[in-house]
Amino acid sequence: MDRISFILGGLFFQNFIFRMLLPYIKSPADIKDFSPKQVRLLAKECRKTIIEVVGKNGGHLASNLGVVELTIALHRVFNSPRDAIIWDVSHQCYTHKLLTGRYDSFKTLRTRNGISGFTNTEESEHDFFINGHSSTSISSALGLLTARKLSGDDGKVIAVIGDGALTGGMAFEGLSHAGQLCNNLIVVLNDNQMSIDHNTGALSRYLSRMTASTRYQTFRNTIDKIVNHIPYFNRFLETMIFRFKRAIKGLFFTNNLFVDLGFEYTGPIDGHNEKELENVFRRVSKLHRPVVVHVITKKGKGYSPAENQPDVFHGIGPFQTSDGAVERFDTTSFTEAFGNIVVKAAENNKKIAAITAAMAKGTGLTAFSHRFPERFFDVGIAEEHAVTFAGGLAAGGMISVVCIYSTFIQRAVDQIIHDVSLQNSHVIFMLDRAGAVPNDGVTHQGIFDIALFRPVPNVQIMSPCSEKDLQLCFDYAVNNSGAYIIRYPKLSCPTEIAPFSSPVVCGKGVFVPCTEFVVENISEKELLSRKKKVLVVTTGGMYSEVQKAVRSVILTGGYADILVLRFIKPFDEQSFSELAKDYSGVVFVEDGVKIGGISEHLAGVLTAQKYTKVKILAFEDKYYSHGSRADVLEMAGLSVKDIETAVKSFF
Repeated sequence: MDRISFILGGLFFQNFIFRMLLPYIKSPADIKDFSPKQVRLLAKECRKTIIEVVGKNGGHLASNLGVVELTIALHRVFNSPRDAIIWDVSHQCYTHKLLTGRYDSFKTLRTRNGISGFTNTEESEHDFFINGHSSTSISSALGLLTARKLSGDDGKVIAVIGDGALTGGMAFEGLSHAGQLCNNLIVVLNDNQMSIDHNTGALSRYLSRMTASTRYQTFRNTIDKIVNHIPYFNRFLETMIFRFKRAIKGLFFTNNLFVDLGFEYTGPIDGHNEKELENVFRRVSKLHRPVVVHVITKKGKGYSPAENQPDVFHGIGPFQTSDGAVERFDTTSFTEAFGNIVVKAAENNKKIAAITAAMAKGTGLTAFSHRFPERFFDVGIAEEHAVTFAGGLAAGGMISVVCIYSTFIQRAVDQIIHDVSLQNSHVIFMLDRAGAVPNDGVTHQGIFDIALFRPVPNVQIMSPCSEKDLQLCFDYAVNNSGAYIIRYPKLSCPTEIAPFSSPVVCGKGVFVPCTEFVVENISEKELLSRKKKVLVVTTGGMYSEVQKAVRSVILTGGYADILVLRFIKPFDEQSFSELAKDYSGVVFVEDGVKIGGISEHLAGVLTAQKYTKVKILAFEDKYYSHGSRADVLEMAGLSVKDIETAVKSFF
């Protein structure tokens, strides 16, 4: 009986320790002296906490579960913030946040006024950059390291980059420069065989070959064990042995990309073996040349639903942590609607080819990739190449459909101008996640595309407001020459009404009269008798909020018609000016930045004609933090209530 009590007491004590580790960690220094058992318990607690919080708030799950041991090892060996750890994209920084004093606030992850799902310099001295885009870490880290070297600071700088991000050209530019400078930059290549969608291309195959050499793995492990058992002299032998293993590696790898670029190379090593990771990091920290540490990890490690479906659990909304079940909705999103539309169009037109930059699922192209594999191209995280490649396809007679998030198309502005617009190529850009983007924060808001591309010649910009409107706009772009940008939000499609099916006429919008809204106990005759009327001019992505505001206006005795900007460019300014004269005021609602936006331009057109009853609701000249869509719009003054107030100001 006493033995049973002892065992039960031990289990209780272990669970007590398991629950109590994270709350007492205020900085990485607190985990330096942990025992191997405590390190294992810490890893379990990090995973448990991440799963619970992401299950409630949504977020990036699979990538974070895959780097728990890697993050712990980095913080146990290096001394942040003296040693800077730079996370590429940084959506995998949740364990990093937990180990740098943010456990108490971690439950607020990705919520309004809570902590960011990415690194954020305003949150912690352990975060060195605000980063949400891919392939930047090596360049940022190299710049920081060089600045430190020039100022006499000998702190280490470590760039952690995924194999998916390594497909981005900027990563190779950074590697090339690092090899030239020969600074002691440490690049940790987190190889999990996935970015968001499965990696494609020669680089992925190359890394797979590097991980497949069991002969080298056996030899390396044997040498490590021998050196570790040599008393006293093992420390002095480390550098020599490191170079010796590199020479032996040449017997197994006839060429090594990283060595050819001027790096030392070690790996591949098990990214979930914390002890092995620590040993390797301690060795490479003593080198005075750039080094790549190749680490193999498993996305979703420790949570079977995420292990089995890492693409689904890459970026996910709230889910049931017990079984990974995600709530499904009956309404069709704009992304899903486009996925159906492009498949139907490609069945009838063999010239249509679809291109994405590692975002097939996110942009709705999964079905297309299965149905037309020979016309589907996932170029990896290489938006610039995607655009220019599309221009090349167009030159060969294909109709290129490039599907990229609005925030990521920013990376290919020059390519759109030089390789598509200047060539007057027939390329259709489908910009998903345009406008307010929930939860991901400043790096992911799709609010700059209108201002960026409206001045570019030979580019037409369209902004559909429903599934039917999206289909009409896409069909128009397919059947007419030139370059098109079709932008739409991360949102469910609204209920269809008759105006959404009106034929597409170049430069014309979709007019939705107030009488389209059926409001109980208010007749059409009564509506039309109301004397003061307001015109709400909106981009398609804001239609859902605008129609709710208009309904509220009607219920409180007002009248407002809606003009949806199906075309942002070109636009029939003369017809618009004639229409506006019939209203007591015009309210512009735009899910883009005000400076350089279409609202500012059209307001100027009206002002030039002495029509001054104008209000503009758009994103101001600042960055907008994370929160729900409603939170982001409220921060920007674009909520339903803000729109309603602006309309009522003219009554």
